[in-house]
Amino acid sequence: MADMVLTNLKLLDVHHGTLKSGLNVTIAGDTIKEITDRPPQGARTVDLGGRVLMPGLIDCHVHVTAVQLNLAPTRQLPVSLVVAGASRIMREMILRGFTTVRDAGGADRGLKLAVEQGLFVGPRLFVCGRAISQTGGHGDFRPQIDQPDPGNLEHLFDGIARIADGVSEVRRAARDEIRLGANHIKIMASGGVASVADPIDFLQYSEDEIAAFVDEARRARTYVMAHTYTADAIERCVRLGVRSIEHANLIDEKTAALMVERDAFMVPTLSTYDALAREGKALGFSEIGLSKLKRVLEVGTRSLEIAKAAGVKMAYGTDLLGDLHRCQSDDFRIRNEVLSAADIIRSATVVGAELIGMENRLGVIAPGALADLLVVDGNPLDDLALLQNQGASLTAIMQGGQFIKNDLASSARASA
Repeated sequence: MADMVLTNLKLLDVHHGTLKSGLNVTIAGDTIKEITDRPPQGARTVDLGGRVLMPGLIDCHVHVTAVQLNLAPTRQLPVSLVVAGASRIMREMILRGFTTVRDAGGADRGLKLAVEQGLFVGPRLFVCGRAISQTGGHGDFRPQIDQPDPGNLEHLFDGIARIADGVSEVRRAARDEIRLGANHIKIMASGGVASVADPIDFLQYSEDEIAAFVDEARRARTYVMAHTYTADAIERCVRLGVRSIEHANLIDEKTAALMVERDAFMVPTLSTYDALAREGKALGFSEIGLSKLKRVLEVGTRSLEIAKAAGVKMAYGTDLLGDLHRCQSDDFRIRNEVLSAADIIRSATVVGAELIGMENRLGVIAPGALADLLVVDGNPLDDLALLQNQGASLTAIMQGGQFIKNDLASSARASA
């Protein structure tokens, strides 16, 4: 296949937060071959009409199988129904410009392969399989009543999490998820909003258990991501070697400094609290969840301020469920209350790529990087709303050198 050259563009340099003009981007197969100011020779050219070209976005905390807002009933759905719902969720994600996502519980190797083989249109998937929770932890969605053995439910979706207790069990669970194709290990290390039996400040898993997770991940050449809210939960995870801290709403200055020292990443997910506060009650989110939501919502943007001041690496994450997946781009608006547009774009590109182990391959426009690209009708450094509104300002979306969306020709006719 002949090379493709993108011309007449403004290239968004995410590292420096600037635009560069007068360049052509050559794509060979699924990879960026070169960036040069020389005129293209003997290749198919695509005129971007002076628009901004930027890397595809990366969301480092999603649940593509969360087809319902309340997670507990999801465990009673047929797998086929969940997969059908996930296919729609993933298609809508990539049309918002998220060409890569990291799943934090629920998606498996099969969904990853479905995208890679072109069976589904969706982002590149990095998956953990099922998150791992202690009994009574954030991933234990059983009702708070004595119950008999539920019997054989193999035909039903088994939810976003599995239960493991004790060092030997958590090692086995981690090894099993890696066997099943997990790219990383997800653990529940504190209480959460969506679960019933665990207050926010509930410390989950012993230090020996967390250390065992980290050891298993390291020996498999991967890492652990941990659901945490409070400063003490974050501190013990980071001290024990957890690489990726999710949510972190109640972080403090001392813990943020430790994260920088240990080169840990933070993945705030403020859009989910914002959306739940506005729509959760009407959509049937539990009263227990809504009461716990208030505590983490109030300190959300403060956590960004603390992390920014300390120099913590922050990736973009959303953690949305059910009908609220449509709010995926709202984090651009919420973070912009504290962070600059350039910083937020970096979080959704180069920082996310580094976190998932795809530095220099994703999140950048550079020779050797995968050709996951967005063509934006305007400059997102000046107006982050261009990355919101369900992708309305994205004239073209490319993944692996192939157009997922291409309105360039129609836009050119409209302006002629």
